[in-house]
Amino acid sequence: MDKFNKLEGVAAPLPLINVDTDMIIPKQFLKTIARTGLGKSLFFEMRYDDQGAEIPDFVLNRPAYRNAKILVAGDNFGCGSSREHAPWALLDFGIRCVISTSFADIFYNNCFKNGILPIVVSPEILEKLMDDAERGANATLSIDLESQTIKGPDGGTASFDVDPFRKHCLLNGLDDIGLTMEKAADIDAYEARQRAATPWLAAS
Repeated sequence: MDKFNKLEGVAAPLPLINVDTDMIIPKQFLKTIARTGLGKSLFFEMRYDDQGAEIPDFVLNRPAYRNAKILVAGDNFGCGSSREHAPWALLDFGIRCVISTSFADIFYNNCFKNGILPIVVSPEILEKLMDDAERGANATLSIDLESQTIKGPDGGTASFDVDPFRKHCLLNGLDDIGLTMEKAADIDAYEARQRAATPWLAAS
């Protein structure tokens, strides 16, 4: 998993509440177990019409937001079914941070496990960031995970909270496998002791 320390990029405004995981990545795209290739289908039903043509008014189809790295969204983002494909699709598109007033628990947890930083802010701060994001190509936000701050295009800053363990994992690029591999020496030592204590098991 890629490390997350500082992120600077265009923020796309999505002022919708209760954006569920089926809106983020519809069920027909869940057949794959690959984490790549889903970005083109992110928000599929909002991005494309029935003929597969882009809907020009959708935020991620606008020229200013095609390379957005941050999403500023309404309340209760990521609700619905517990599909890990939702953060996969966001990440594959290029989104590495989602800011909202609240997230569904499973989606929130899945973001951290896939290198995405979900930030919870107050309604007042979200309103300010949403206004910043409406500036188009000038809607550049800077996220500093170490200092837990968001810096807006006008230089104003806001602080956010994050669980220390999850912060450690993002800063060091550790998913569940990475966390296990940190204990590789202890695991090897345990297996060596087991082989010495029960050699007949190793032989079988």
